[in-house]
Amino acid sequence: MFKAVFIIFVLLFSSLFNVSAKQSEAQNSPVVGAAQFAHYLPQLKNKSIGLVVNQTSLVANTHLVDALLTKNINITKIFAPEHGFRGDHDAGAHVKNAVDSKTGIPLISIYGKNKKPSAEALSNVDVIIFDIQDVGVRFYTYISSMHYMMEAAAEQGIEFIVLDRPNPNIAYVDGPILERQFKSFVGMHPIPVLHGMSVGELAKMIKGESWINKAADLKLTVIPVAHYTRSTSYSLPVKPSPNLPNDQSIALYPSLCFFEATPISIGRGTDFAFQVIGYSPVALGDFSFTPRSIKGAAANPKFKNTPVKGLDLRTANTRGLDLSYLVTAYNKLTKNNITFFERADFMDKLAGTNKLRLAIEAGQSEAQIKQSWQQGLEAFKKQRAPYLLYK
Repeated sequence: MFKAVFIIFVLLFSSLFNVSAKQSEAQNSPVVGAAQFAHYLPQLKNKSIGLVVNQTSLVANTHLVDALLTKNINITKIFAPEHGFRGDHDAGAHVKNAVDSKTGIPLISIYGKNKKPSAEALSNVDVIIFDIQDVGVRFYTYISSMHYMMEAAAEQGIEFIVLDRPNPNIAYVDGPILERQFKSFVGMHPIPVLHGMSVGELAKMIKGESWINKAADLKLTVIPVAHYTRSTSYSLPVKPSPNLPNDQSIALYPSLCFFEATPISIGRGTDFAFQVIGYSPVALGDFSFTPRSIKGAAANPKFKNTPVKGLDLRTANTRGLDLSYLVTAYNKLTKNNITFFERADFMDKLAGTNKLRLAIEAGQSEAQIKQSWQQGLEAFKKQRAPYLLYK
């Protein structure tokens, strides 16, 4: 009898402990800025609000637009970045002005010809809120859109609020610092490829370093992520863009995006974009895949309907910036008299310099190349220090 009671007691205690542990874990998990209404709703009262949002702008399972409308916030404009408000446009596809079918709120494109909204587009906006999930890589264009929106806000005397979100690559600072002559929409700031900052931290740096016009005039507020550190792991609840479908693609993105300037496929037109490398007729490995047209993700991918062979990286433990894939592929293709950097200008824009391309063409090793930018990285880390929000 005593033994039976003891066993029941142990099971009950174990159950209570597990519930307590789960509650503690939930309490200590990251809470995105958008979910912390008490910290920013007072700034929105009786004001006209413009939102820079997309499909990642969620509070739990509710879109920020819907969450704010239920709280009687007056949303007058939604500004749509690359991939559109719903995140269903191909990379580089033109995003048109429209009206949101669900809410009737006007949608203003900030991708394409009009990356920076006009004074007219902002005429009935008192506060701009930026709430988009980033992946911590310089050439991911959401931070370029944030740059232009911050500048427009500064010029028009509009308050700017960043609702911060975790950076899944925040632990890594690597790559060359962008040089001014290679500035473009895929690289606007003198920061490395992997900058190791959240969008909130980067917004503070953009203002503090006067990287936008009238930076001193901008009233900037950042709502930090609660219960978050630079060592906190974070799995994105929704894919940030059509061709970054999961955590593995986001981890590989810094290393594989350079292939966009080459004839090599990185899986656009498959269900595992940014998780494979392939080419034909030269095989880069034993894994075979065939890109196809996928609406909203890759209408005309490289090697459409053509089998290619290469590497399956879906289980690779690649983190940070790994140049070995690029260097190896370059050597294989050039050995077969195939032009590798067929879009050399685009490669240099992605890298923020022509030094990376020239070093690869000169036959330098990955170690030699990475060593060349260490001094710049150390200077950058010191420069960014005053703007960091997380330990």
